[in-house]
Amino acid sequence: MTDLIPIAAAALVRDGAILLGHRHPERRWYPNCWDLVGGHIEPGERPEQAVVRECFEELGIHVHDPRPVPTTVSDPTLEMHVFIVTSWDGEPANTAPDEHDDLRWFRIDEVAELELADAAAMADVVARCRLND
Repeated sequence: MTDLIPIAAAALVRDGAILLGHRHPERRWYPNCWDLVGGHIEPGERPEQAVVRECFEELGIHVHDPRPVPTTVSDPTLEMHVFIVTSWDGEPANTAPDEHDDLRWFRIDEVAELELADAAAMADVVARCRLND
């Protein structure tokens, strides 16, 4: 059995909308679909640290108080750690254009209509966002 790949991802939520990144069509894994911003957890790094680092690297922002969200993950090779983020410094920008070719805010009710990297995981995130409204 292979080791699971640890991933940390952020659901930035503001004014009833969630920020998603469109994965670049040239990406090896999950190309050309919408997904949360995030990436691999480095050795020795806690998931909370990884999501803070990834948000800085990919969005140029400093997040505060990421809150974990239990998620169902379709890919059995991933150990997914998803966080809801409602507070950050700076304005999110696409600072990793090789990973995402677009960033966009979507109303919570629009997310189900998108081509998503993992619809099951996103459904858990959307449900949690609705609870926080």
